[in-house]
Amino acid sequence: MKIQPSDKPLLEWSGDSLAIALFEDAVELTGELATLDEKFAGVLKELITEEEFKAKANSTISTRIGAGSAVRKVIIVGLGKPEALKLDTLRRAAAAVARVAKKQKSKTLGFNFPLWNNDPAATAQAIAEGVELALYQDIRFKSEPEDKGSQLETVDLLGFAGQEAAITRANQIVSGVILARQLVAAPANEVTPVTLAETAQAIANDHGLQVEILEREECEKLGMGAFLGVALASDLPPKFIHLTYKPDGTPKKKLAIIGKGVTFDSGGLNIKGAGSGIETMKMDMGGAAATLGAAKVIGQLKPDVEVHFISAAAENMISGHAMHPGDILKASNGKTIEVNNTDAEGRLTLADALVFADKMGLDAIVDLATLTGANIIALGDDIAGLYTPDDNVASQLEKAAEISGEKIWRMPMEEKYFEGLKSGIADMKNTGPRPGGAITAALFLKQFVKETPWAHLDIAGPVWVDKENGYNTSGATGYGVRTLVSWVLNQGE
Repeated sequence: MKIQPSDKPLLEWSGDSLAIALFEDAVELTGELATLDEKFAGVLKELITEEEFKAKANSTISTRIGAGSAVRKVIIVGLGKPEALKLDTLRRAAAAVARVAKKQKSKTLGFNFPLWNNDPAATAQAIAEGVELALYQDIRFKSEPEDKGSQLETVDLLGFAGQEAAITRANQIVSGVILARQLVAAPANEVTPVTLAETAQAIANDHGLQVEILEREECEKLGMGAFLGVALASDLPPKFIHLTYKPDGTPKKKLAIIGKGVTFDSGGLNIKGAGSGIETMKMDMGGAAATLGAAKVIGQLKPDVEVHFISAAAENMISGHAMHPGDILKASNGKTIEVNNTDAEGRLTLADALVFADKMGLDAIVDLATLTGANIIALGDDIAGLYTPDDNVASQLEKAAEISGEKIWRMPMEEKYFEGLKSGIADMKNTGPRPGGAITAALFLKQFVKETPWAHLDIAGPVWVDKENGYNTSGATGYGVRTLVSWVLNQGE
């Protein structure tokens, strides 16, 4: 499928399906659309009237145009209230159109969409992202997929002549999202700590990044007892992944992105029981997937920002070597941790990764992890929790999420809740009381960042969807890639 800008006038475009976007309460056809309706013998007005179309956001109607027309079908999509128009409105509307065009078995599709904020580049990028993300299918593990995929060959963005660079950027960003989706969706026998390390190496080779993979022995020398405690029971070796993107010249900022990389979480000796969703724990490396996806994008976009992509990758398994409830681990900053629950393992891996990054003299660190069920209870499946004591970093991430359309909500860092993590025999426990569990998890992580501005994103909810949702196909969403990329790019401006 090729998405391309087009200088073809709306009234002259020809192809299988033409998509027209309308605002809510403004569905009267005027100007070029009125002329187009006359050309189509009044079909558009008749369709709107018969369907009582109100142009609610993402709603669609479609019809076939009469014989002899240069356009075979028309798809009308709603954008909601004009004052509420966002980039993500256009991204989602484009996704809705793409799905209709797929059902219609269209090979050519034209878009007649309005500009967001008088910005053709951002608008073209959003439309292209919506189309590509909505039509992506993961059929790697099906011997005979029932759905053969979209037949779309060409997508024309009418009125966006000269926006080739914006569409290229969309392609590059989508490539990172799809990588993250594929990593999260693949089962734990396909994606292991070794696989994540190999993926990092491939990104480095393809896009000119530096790569360092620390093996168990090297992690031991660095005192990474928290990370290595999680990896004790697995037959697979842990891999500490460190990718670095460096721009030409002096970077405007130096950043780190850290992703939780537990490729399967059995719960350890606190094994996950019936109803725990243990069969979904291949997703517990969603943070690492987003980190590697962002690395792939940044390696292509090449901003004036230095970025370190880090993941302490391991399995949390059960064997005679497993860490026990009650064990005490020592992290690489010397802090001791009483393990009162082996199923709170992600924060242990992140602890040593945060210490590693904090020593680099960076301007900011963001970690993201499928960390707690408590965050899902608080914010549901669609919204990530943002935890940080730093208002500046919080504002940056909120802005990036707004542009990307990935939802986040800043949560409190209630310091007195750390009382629940205090241990009688160690510096802290790895879990606290059940109430406020996502907050105490963030407070735990905070103990491993000494100087650097830092934020934690709990992405346990939005990393996966059970059915099509906007531009997300059912399954892994690749959540976080676009927000992280937007955050990095904004630091280079």
